[in-house]
Amino acid sequence: MKGLENYKNSGLKKMNDEHAWLDIKEVEAWLGPTQVFRSLTLRLMQGENTAILGPNGSGKTALVKLISRNIYPIVKRGSTLKIFGNQTIELNQLRSRIGVVSTDLEIRTPDFISARDVVLSGLYGSIGINRNRSPNEKEIRKVQKLISELGFQDISTRSFGQLSDGERRRLLIARAMVNKPEILILDEPTNGLDLKARHQLLKCIRSLCKGNTTIILITHRVEDIVKEMERIIFIKNGEIIQDGATNDLLQSEPLGKLYETPLEIIFVNGHYQVIPG
Repeated sequence: MKGLENYKNSGLKKMNDEHAWLDIKEVEAWLGPTQVFRSLTLRLMQGENTAILGPNGSGKTALVKLISRNIYPIVKRGSTLKIFGNQTIELNQLRSRIGVVSTDLEIRTPDFISARDVVLSGLYGSIGINRNRSPNEKEIRKVQKLISELGFQDISTRSFGQLSDGERRRLLIARAMVNKPEILILDEPTNGLDLKARHQLLKCIRSLCKGNTTIILITHRVEDIVKEMERIIFIKNGEIIQDGATNDLLQSEPLGKLYETPLEIIFVNGHYQVIPG
């Protein structure tokens, strides 16, 4: 995404003081009739780009829903969930500090909305622009400046439905970045993309990792994990099973245990690849 790193470097100073922006202790949570976490404990630090890796159904997306307050933990003694140090969370403030990009958001974005309005809607945490809301000149200038810096002028007037899958995904990242969030969560960002679009998006993610926003990459694909991810967490059946430095854990034996199948991992040109063991 052209210009993204420069755009981000003009904003917040990246924090390297190891403050936990997310602090979960002994949390139980349900998604409808299904218990997704029995006793989840996890701390994520500001300034530490982190990948959360696990097979489908391991609890990755449920974790995103827990952070974004789409599901709530069961209240019980000894259980806490703090975001930016607070147990009481104001949703509007949360949306300005944490950006989320997911395939669910892409599905819920109507095809007729212009690319510009998709980015503009990020200011309000909405899907599109409500007909009762009229963006002011300052907001419009802010979005136009971002679109220009990211090199999206050529698609800004096109509708969301006219964009390719790769363009949609990168546009949703721009939508998430419009508030210059402290945290950006990318939930399965390469799902459904062809090879070229996936490589373009991985290049974008690498650029994001070098900026001021802490990146949380959630995926079931080892190939999505770029070398700029300092920490990796393995999740399975709603439990954290391993947590450590990416270079230490992205090895054949730990990955084979996570996926319950023999695997070999290779590292080429800054990217991880997995082959059958």
